Amino acid sequence: MSRVAKNPIIVPAGVEVALAANEVSVKGPAGVMKQPLSRDVSVIREGDSLLCKAQNSSKQANAMSGTTRALLANMILGVSKGFERKLTLVGVGYRAQAAGDTLNLTLGFSHPVSYKMPVGVKVETPSQTEILLKGPSKQQVGQVAAEIRAFREPEPYKGKGVRYSDEVVILKETKKK
Repeated sequence: MSRVAKNPIIVPAGVEVALAANEVSVKGPAGVMKQPLSRDVSVIREGDSLLCKAQNSSKQANAMSGTTRALLANMILGVSKGFERKLTLVGVGYRAQAAGDTLNLTLGFSHPVSYKMPVGVKVETPSQTEILLKGPSKQQVGQVAAEIRAFREPEPYKGKGVRYSDEVVILKETKKK
């Protein structure tokens, strides 16, 4: 059995988990999430905790039991507290502005960049150079952050671009004559 899958998932108060034959549904204050289950894994509820067990001893079932446990733990954390990702704009004239479900970016191009937020992800701009993404799905928040960062990745000489707030950009030395 996977080492990750051996740990039980504690279900906090205010979060409801519904187990079906091939799907798990988690409902909490931040929303509702559903996850289809693999045929190799069974989810068992014991009191206020969940256990993921492999149906057989195959390598695939062992791997999927750990993956399923991690996905369910992230779903429970997402619907109870939510996930957030912070981006920083570095560069002269680089600005971000949230307008409803659209993020307007000025990144040094000849045109402004507009990014429409998918359903389930909210955007805030505390300042002109900070972007804060929030949502219940860890995968979706991370994917949106990666797509916004891809508009202008940090370049290695001056460090200008869109970067994660905890990202360290190692600058290269410029050419000398």
